[in-house]
Amino acid sequence: MTVQGNDKLASMKSVHLVITDLFLPKEFASGVYADLHLPALEKMLARGASTGHVPSSGSGRTGGVGASLENHLCELFGVACKLDAPIAPISAAFDGLIHASDGCWLRADPVHLSLQRDQMLLLPDMRISADEAAQMCASLNRHFAGQGVEFYAPHPQRWYLRLDTLPDIATVPLSQAVGHDVHGLLPTGSEALRWHQLGNEIQMLLFAHPVNEAREARGELPVNSVWLWGCGYDTDMPLQKNYQSVSSDEVLCKMFAAAAGIPFLKWSGQWCDNGGDQLLVWNGLRLALQRGDLAAWRDALQSFETGYAQPLWQALRSGSISRLRVDIAGGDNAMRTLLLTRRDAWTFWRGTKPLDKYL
Repeated sequence: MTVQGNDKLASMKSVHLVITDLFLPKEFASGVYADLHLPALEKMLARGASTGHVPSSGSGRTGGVGASLENHLCELFGVACKLDAPIAPISAAFDGLIHASDGCWLRADPVHLSLQRDQMLLLPDMRISADEAAQMCASLNRHFAGQGVEFYAPHPQRWYLRLDTLPDIATVPLSQAVGHDVHGLLPTGSEALRWHQLGNEIQMLLFAHPVNEAREARGELPVNSVWLWGCGYDTDMPLQKNYQSVSSDEVLCKMFAAAAGIPFLKWSGQWCDNGGDQLLVWNGLRLALQRGDLAAWRDALQSFETGYAQPLWQALRSGSISRLRVDIAGGDNAMRTLLLTRRDAWTFWRGTKPLDKYL
């Protein structure tokens, strides 16, 4: 093959970049964007062709921290969303529950709910051991024996509930509920009342559990509830293989890549051109925001500008990649999509503006 032929093949490569929480909710945004130096990212925003894209949203509800990454990933990999984004069976298969297609699955992740004035806040970053998770799930299974539900904890922070039939409920992903008042975010649908009652039973059982008594004695937060979300079944349906590689700091992307049979590359501090069409999903801003750490949010964005935005912009200008798609899940609960080609990278007359002007 000639050099010219190699160049032609190289120019066909594209990169699909997904960023969560680049645009903050108004209550957080004041002053946060000041003095950030983001020339490459600002050029992408100024010169990209906006499609105004909003992905399929399942239940259409959100916890208020931007559009659902879970639903968007389902769309990108061709997974149909009905009431819910069916994350649980994909996740269960990844975590070694090899019969994840047998029956229906819900994520039932361990959480701590904190009563603060008139709000019940779901706190982030619950850390428990595998032994603690096993003990609590064993107690839950004894309590609910014969009721058609069974708990599993293949990962300490990722619990599952297996059901015989798919419930008629819509749920909110855990990532959308963290840091928010859970009132209004509980399951909805024709069977919602049953699931609210089941949740109350779980809370009462966990309240007096010996594991939680020991945790509180050590000064640790108790696991006083589980968050039910991602209901689905039938992991036998093949996922679409639209990319040659996937890279992300979000384990959910690794799960989707594994289910689709696509190589997954660990997220690093610097973009690498690994050849072929790439999906890059960066969740660092959302993780900082969930902790309420706006200084970390700023630092992460500045590092992303240097390590990813600038080399991607140069690759687009030079023709190393032919197309860049940027999906931004923002604080207005929409997914904004920008499409850029090499020609767009050279439209210097399209002036840039600071990020806060896009709010």
